[in-house]
Amino acid sequence: MSKPKAENPYLNIICNLALPSILLMKGEAWFGLGPALALIVALGFPIAYGVYDLIKRKTWNVLSIIGLVSVLLTGGIGLFTLSAKWIAIKEAAIPTVIGLVVLGSLKTRYPLIKTFLFSEQFMAVAKIEATLTTPKAKATLAMLLQRATIALSGSFFISGALNFILAKWIVTSESGTQAFTEELGKMTLWSYPVILLPSIAMLISIFWWLLKRLEALTGLPLEELFIDPKKTN
Repeated sequence: MSKPKAENPYLNIICNLALPSILLMKGEAWFGLGPALALIVALGFPIAYGVYDLIKRKTWNVLSIIGLVSVLLTGGIGLFTLSAKWIAIKEAAIPTVIGLVVLGSLKTRYPLIKTFLFSEQFMAVAKIEATLTTPKAKATLAMLLQRATIALSGSFFISGALNFILAKWIVTSESGTQAFTEELGKMTLWSYPVILLPSIAMLISIFWWLLKRLEALTGLPLEELFIDPKKTN
């Protein structure tokens, strides 16, 4: 049986997390969608991507499930005019759940480190594994991926804490009001310098640590750890 084609991790994140979030935040201002319609359209992206991935790769897409839950929570809070404190709880819960899922994936056949960092989309995984000819070398690779996974999950836990603090600080109006919508937009804007940039810095640091350890383990120069785009076309 042929191996399922590896998914594009960036398209995965865009369809399951980025686009639904944009629709919930800017659906009315940019597209003239009411709260209920924006929620329905936003839900369509993770549902459609998850079903497509299930058909193509025969596996459940974890990010589709997380995106679906996130959209339901954010949209539901605004739609049913729940207390604004639930935004802070939700903002902290999503990255925390992702961190737990990343950590828990170590015990499955599909560890998420192979989606975020050690991905066949941009790393020469087959070449790297081919250099590991001894049980000790293979065990070392498994240990490196385990440590990188723990560090990656830790970065999501830190993001969850920062999300909670930011949401509590900015979102203070009652849900369903114009002020509430504006505060959500302000929170999203501030999340870039306050949360996204530190998260990217942590991710780059983990990735660099993994690359340097792979260099030492495999004897391959840094550039050979990545796939040759010319050979994938």
